[in-house]
Amino acid sequence: MATALITGGTSGIGAAFAQELAARGTDLVLVARDAARLSAVASALHAAHGINVETIAADLAVREDVARVAARIQDAGHPINLLINNAGVPVRTRLTSPDIAVHEHAFDVMCRAVLVLGGAAGRSMSSRGGAIINVSSLQSMLTTGSYSAIKAWVTSYSQALSVELRGTGVTVTALLPGWVETEWHASEGGRRSSLPGWMWTTADETARAALRDSARGRVISIPTVRYRVLGWFARHLPRGVIRSISGSLSSTRKDSTRNDSPRNDVGSEQPIVKADKRGDTHG
Repeated sequence: MATALITGGTSGIGAAFAQELAARGTDLVLVARDAARLSAVASALHAAHGINVETIAADLAVREDVARVAARIQDAGHPINLLINNAGVPVRTRLTSPDIAVHEHAFDVMCRAVLVLGGAAGRSMSSRGGAIINVSSLQSMLTTGSYSAIKAWVTSYSQALSVELRGTGVTVTALLPGWVETEWHASEGGRRSSLPGWMWTTADETARAALRDSARGRVISIPTVRYRVLGWFARHLPRGVIRSISGSLSSTRKDSTRNDSPRNDVGSEQPIVKADKRGDTHG
């Protein structure tokens, strides 16, 4: 039976991946910081789908914890067939803020951890095949601050890793969702209501699209036709236009240490209420 390891797998897109894979009979290794919450989620998924669910309590901003997760990925006795680098943190702090702690924390969770875990998966899977999905964002095509810059790295890294692993049977897919209904956005009621309904997608359809594109060997996955169209324009419009659009989107961005504190982070750790209920949201 195949096994998938998901970081930030207890809510939102990560939970949607877990639910979809569990329904397909895939065993899971879930990584998040809260051990009690992980245990509750694992029990619910096992009860609903009869799969094995292993949990690793780890903070991906801590190097020793990342090393433990990498070691699990490389455990030849219990191989991982699919790695989903999903854990993330919102970043609304300005690039010119004198306090760079939020940016450093975001780098650790969304860049360094992705690099280390992706490398571990690439090494361990190269002799037998496998798949890696790195959750990026359509914002990686924009210039809306630290978050978009970090996600641009994730998108570029995924493509580079795909090239490096060509011919090994290991596929690498960068997932670039648009606006997904998530706890992050639910806490920003004003911003949520300012966007038209057609711009929002669900975590479930995002996860299913990513798994479908990964199975097809696609390196870039942009769920929904509307966001693929927007992605095409983002790639082909003059960069000056993209910067102008990005400036408009970022015009209301302000420092918020309350919202961006590294202590409030990672990574998708709101609980799954019911194992058979889809649609928990995540950014």
